[in-house]
Amino acid sequence: MTMTDSGGGPAPALSTGNRRAMRSIAVFEGVKGVLAIAAALGLFSLLHHDLHHVAATLIGHFGLSPGDHYPSLLLHYADLVEDTNRRTLALLAIAYVAVRFAEAYGLWHERIWGQWLAAFSGAIYVPFELEHMVFKPTIVGGVVLFANVAIVTYLGVELWRERKAGRSGSV
Repeated sequence: MTMTDSGGGPAPALSTGNRRAMRSIAVFEGVKGVLAIAAALGLFSLLHHDLHHVAATLIGHFGLSPGDHYPSLLLHYADLVEDTNRRTLALLAIAYVAVRFAEAYGLWHERIWGQWLAAFSGAIYVPFELEHMVFKPTIVGGVVLFANVAIVTYLGVELWRERKAGRSGSV
């Protein structure tokens, strides 16, 4: 089976293991896109309410102290969202979702550009995740960092192999 890269020329078919890995990453990226849509819709449905009050009510409902670290962060970000232009929020959400779905499509359909996009967009987050782990280490943060580095490394190695084999096509 042959596939085509973004330039339309023939590119090699992936092995079964590589295809499975690429499709797993594609599903992961697609799920992130769907979750981002759900989060954006939920956020926009709350924008007509006093977000600080909604956040404070949730914190009280769960018996948390508003002065604790995570509840105070929630209150802080609720205030930031209320002060942010809605059009800016919408454009950021659309851009994020578009990138996630483009990655998912490109990886699922074995496009070289999909691998480049996924590797680049994943690598952007690594410095921020490292900083977070240095100053506020958590198990979840460690898992996210590990998964992201593993995906970026895998995609980077695959892209390097393609380039070395002279089959990278046009990007």
